[in-house]
Amino acid sequence: MDRAQLADFLRRRREGLRPEDVGLPAGPRRRTPGLRREEVAQLAGVSADYCMRLEQRRSSQPSPQVLAALARALRLTDDERDHLFVLAGHPAPVGRAAGEHVRPALLHLLDALPHTPAQIVSDLGDLLAQNRIARYLFGEYCSEREESRNILVRWFTTVRAAHPDDEHEHLSRVHVADLRAAVARRGSDPAAAALVRRLCAASPEFTRLWDEHEVAVRRRSRMRVVHPAVGLLELDGETLLTPAADQKLLVFAPPPGSSSADKLALLGVVGDQRFAAATGD
Repeated sequence: MDRAQLADFLRRRREGLRPEDVGLPAGPRRRTPGLRREEVAQLAGVSADYCMRLEQRRSSQPSPQVLAALARALRLTDDERDHLFVLAGHPAPVGRAAGEHVRPALLHLLDALPHTPAQIVSDLGDLLAQNRIARYLFGEYCSEREESRNILVRWFTTVRAAHPDDEHEHLSRVHVADLRAAVARRGSDPAAAALVRRLCAASPEFTRLWDEHEVAVRRRSRMRVVHPAVGLLELDGETLLTPAADQKLLVFAPPPGSSSADKLALLGVVGDQRFAAATGD
């Protein structure tokens, strides 16, 4: 907890507000700029003495509930609220979820990577978007029914042939550990709980790994993929998160100097030919 910076931030945000900004009457002429401490205390549901001690660097560590109330009282933006939590020695609250809506700029980025497989997935493993080369490499199932688009459900029930057998255990652990972190971030989220129940009912392997309570956010990894047209590819995966961490941009690039780059280029040609044949172009 940084008492000096916390005190300074609270005082400056208080002084930057006018009574009318928070629905209070302006009243007679004021000797100090902005809101009075008593007014902030009233809006936040805390004592004026506590607000004074915070600004005088004499308070104990405020709880997350008090910080959230102060953030609302001071009309803080999401970034300012997160800053307030960090100054008080608490993790920033989870940001506003993106849900299934993928921003147009992110979709443009997918298409701007014509030779590198990339896809956008939710933190629970729902596939939201793929670029062309990712569809050729992994298959296209964004357009399938919602319950069939989850990567974890497909992994633990049907789809594994594209990965060498000796990597199955490792990849299963990676999937489960990453999901465990996402479920914890979401708290009492019905969608997360429903997915865990579904996976436990469908896969004894998932249940075994889930019970081990391993946690590891998937940020980067190396995987091998066996494609029927071009053979074995080795790929380095990098993960970019949205601010709320509920959407991920996964990029799969071949290691420098490997033969996988040539195989991806060949896959692009083969995939385009198959697409043209399928559409009659």
